[in-house]
Amino acid sequence: MSKLFIIIQARMTSTRLPKKVLLPLCGKTVLEVMLERLEKWKDSIIIATTDDGSETPIVELCERIRIPYFKGSTNDVLSRYYQTAKKFGAKKDDIIIRLTSDCPLIDASVLEKTLDFYKQGHYDYVSNRRNQTFPIGLDVEVFSFGVLQEAHQKATTHYEKEHVTPYLYISQKEHYKIGSYKDSSDNSKYRLTLDEEDDYTAIKEVYKQFNNQINFSYHDLIKMLKENPYIYEINQNIVQK
Repeated sequence: MSKLFIIIQARMTSTRLPKKVLLPLCGKTVLEVMLERLEKWKDSIIIATTDDGSETPIVELCERIRIPYFKGSTNDVLSRYYQTAKKFGAKKDDIIIRLTSDCPLIDASVLEKTLDFYKQGHYDYVSNRRNQTFPIGLDVEVFSFGVLQEAHQKATTHYEKEHVTPYLYISQKEHYKIGSYKDSSDNSKYRLTLDEEDDYTAIKEVYKQFNNQINFSYHDLIKMLKENPYIYEINQNIVQK
C-alpha cells in the first residue's frame, strides 16, 4: 500500500516578506497555524527547509513541536523535495503532496478531496491550482515519488528546479496524465497566500472574523469572505508571481 508524504517547503529568506513563516498569527506562528489546520495529517507531514544557515528558527520550531524536517538546497527546491522524500524512505508508488508554508488558510478537506481525485483518476499529477477555481493560498499538488524522481533526474532549467513541478505539467505534459481538481464554483479571485504585507493584513482579518479560532471549514471561509468584501479588497492589487 502506498505511503503518503506531505512535504511543506519553508524558508526564512523570502524576498518580499522575509521570515514570513514565523510571523505571529492567532498567538502562534504562521507555520504553526498551517500545521494545526492539517492536524488530521500530522503523521505524514515533513518540513523541507533550507541548508543556507538561515533555517535555524524553523528547525527549532520543528523540534519543539516534533515535526520531522530536512535541510536541502535553497534555490533548487526540486532537489530539496526529492532529497526530503528519499531521506524519509519514499518508494516509487508512494504519494507526495506538495504544499508551501505561505498558506496558513490551507484546508484539510480540500487537500483530501484533491488526493482522492488523484487516486480515483489514476493520474500522474493533480493540482487544484492549475485552471484555478480555489482561492490562491489553498494550493495542493499531488504526484508519486517515481514521478518526482524522474523530474529530479531530467529537469534542466532554473524555473523547473525552483518551482518543483513545471517539468511535469509544462515540459512533459504530453508524457504524463495531468488532472485539475476544481471547486464547485469559481472562488479564484480571493488571495489567501502570504507574500506581501497586505496579504498578512488580509489573513489576520480572516482569522479575526473567526475570533482567532483555527479550525473552520472551507464552506465557512467562503461564506465569511462573501459577507465581508473588504477583506478581498485589502490585497486585490497584488500580482501573483
